[in-house]
Amino acid sequence: MAAPASTITFAITGPITRDDLPGLCNRVCALLEESSASVAYCDVVGVGIDAVTVDALARLQLGARRRDCTVRLLNASPELLALVRFMGLDNVIAVSDTFSV
Repeated sequence: MAAPASTITFAITGPITRDDLPGLCNRVCALLEESSASVAYCDVVGVGIDAVTVDALARLQLGARRRDCTVRLLNASPELLALVRFMGLDNVIAVSDTFSV
């Protein structure tokens, strides 16, 4: 039987500006590197619903994949999910169906 995936949970809040993207990505990637998690749950309850937020989420997913990790969104609003779909990134940005600690 395979070992359970290690997980980590973090939150990002908004609004997020373009100037915030490098620092946000660096902080989250450092967190993922330290944790060696294979799944990272990202609580997005307080983020803005705009293209910069979706860009940030896509960058976080890319950085996570480079570390053999997957980011799954928690508490994503229907509006944010609709924007992700509209931007054609629903196959890149994963949403958590269930969450248990």
